[in-house]
Amino acid sequence: MPGPFKVESLFAARLFLNPQVVGDRLFFLSDLSGRLSLYAMDKGGSVPEPLLPPNIALQNPALMGGYSFYVFPDWGRIIVMIDQDGDENYQPYTIPLTGGIPEPLFGERFAGKQLFLSHVDVERNVAGFNVDGRTVPDQEAYLVDLETLELTHLGTSIYGNYIGDVTPDHEKALLADSYTAGDTVLFLWERGAGERRLLYGTPLEAREPGMEVPLTGFRSMTFTPEGEGVVLTTALFDDRFGLAYFPLDDPGTLQPIAIDGTAHTGVGELDYVKHLTGDRYFIKYNIDGVSWGYVGALDVDALRFTVEETLIGEGALANGVAQSLHYEKATGVFALAFSTAISPAQLYTIEEGEIIQHTRERVLGIPQDYLSAGEDASFISHDGLRVSARLYLPAPALEYEAPYPVIFYIHGGPQGQEKPDFTWFSMPLIQFFTLNGFAVFVPNVRGSTGYGMDYMKRVDRDWGGQDRLDHVAAFEQLRADPRLDMARAGVMGRSYGGYMTLMQVAWHPDLWRAACDMFGPYNLFTFMERLPETWKTYFYIALGHPERDKDFLTERSPSTKLDQLACPMLVIQGRNDPRVVAEESIDLVQNLQAQGKDVEILVMENEGHDVLKYENKVWVYNAIVDFFKRHLSV
Repeated sequence: MPGPFKVESLFAARLFLNPQVVGDRLFFLSDLSGRLSLYAMDKGGSVPEPLLPPNIALQNPALMGGYSFYVFPDWGRIIVMIDQDGDENYQPYTIPLTGGIPEPLFGERFAGKQLFLSHVDVERNVAGFNVDGRTVPDQEAYLVDLETLELTHLGTSIYGNYIGDVTPDHEKALLADSYTAGDTVLFLWERGAGERRLLYGTPLEAREPGMEVPLTGFRSMTFTPEGEGVVLTTALFDDRFGLAYFPLDDPGTLQPIAIDGTAHTGVGELDYVKHLTGDRYFIKYNIDGVSWGYVGALDVDALRFTVEETLIGEGALANGVAQSLHYEKATGVFALAFSTAISPAQLYTIEEGEIIQHTRERVLGIPQDYLSAGEDASFISHDGLRVSARLYLPAPALEYEAPYPVIFYIHGGPQGQEKPDFTWFSMPLIQFFTLNGFAVFVPNVRGSTGYGMDYMKRVDRDWGGQDRLDHVAAFEQLRADPRLDMARAGVMGRSYGGYMTLMQVAWHPDLWRAACDMFGPYNLFTFMERLPETWKTYFYIALGHPERDKDFLTERSPSTKLDQLACPMLVIQGRNDPRVVAEESIDLVQNLQAQGKDVEILVMENEGHDVLKYENKVWVYNAIVDFFKRHLSV
């Protein structure tokens, strides 16, 4: 039998993310040094050049709103969003194009707040920022002239006021307020007009008690080239999202845009639209976690988008996830990062239809046929709902004998989705499990994104309800698979997945032999009390209000029933986590240990709501797999 395997072999495949092409140069994020940082190299290939000092660690761009960095070639500088070891108080810094010591863009103007770089105009050296006050519920938006640092205020809202797009002359901006996932209202800011004005939707303050409001699902939006109308993605005409258009002078006439010529099949959503040049646009689909992208022409008068080229989803860019995509208008070149379940993220450019690979990252010393590509394991839940899932089994070449012990791996969110993506925490861990003889079951239960608005909204105000029962239904159905030993089943998850892990071992202690909670809310009252002020507005609507919904939140708090915990548990927490603060996990462990439960905790002193630094990855991945090996008798 091959092995044993070291997790360092998986981490030898470095991250290459968020590429931006500027002429003959590629700028990107990578953890080449063991810390996520900013690099550049020649587009044709060269040794990557670090652009930041080695003591600075950037954060997971998947957790951020907006851009992690952006290159402004005419301005001669790069904006980089930097926080302090995962506290998520991102601040914009600038460095020269050749790299250097970061300088704060705004000095102390927004100290202690969280900024997102949400709009860029490299031709006019203008950027747009959303500002989260953290200690107050207000959220603001600004445009800034990068050469003069003149700020233009785009308004304030406790519901976001997120910048959707800005016209090239910076005279108009689309602003979105979001109450819960999919419940979005659109506003227009016009220079000199004072307050923003409502474009589409019913603001929360205008709703009568019990009023039913269609969920707009506005996600991605762009002004048409002349600024006379808006093209956006929406769920108003299709539960799984589609394109729509309205003229700016009559937004009430929002109409669907037909899409012709797509090549994909399967269950999924349209999730992105971007204007390229003239009448050409790029659209991207998420089809059961796999990326498909198309370039085509939009006929606004005919309300029809016609695909001209399949950019992502075929050939070298098939069966995986496009982590990001950048388009350089001057040259027409696309740059993207792409990975699959068994292939690390690689950097590509697409030039005149030709796909060019710029990196050759690989797992070190482990043949690819030792890795698990996974198989479809979708199932029908307790109430007849189809739930998408994948099952990762040890590769035949490893010669492990079935039946295998099973790990349920639960994603965060709850409105997230587990994808066949080697980029972040999940997939390397899943592969490390299978290399050590485990089967890993990965469900996208109700509430997950990627399967339509109705599916996604089923978790709102029902945390720990029907979503919890989806996992139980899957468990019972997996008993029929002779390859799986369901008497040796463990459960783990991160963030909301950690919460669901706690709910599983509290409500269904007879199912699980071991559990691992990462950053999971333990008590919904203390969880919300400890959130930044700007986030409480959302959770009071989507989860429940601590006063009005006291009985419900008590019932759905893992703390209420965790005295029934019957299996050993490992808890993992980042000291600087602003989402599920360290005290939440420490309270959990102290209370359970006082009851005599078998619980241990690992606290990463220099991480937040993720595990990003190399030494922490090695520590945590080994701790998780060793923990389950001990308690599931592997």
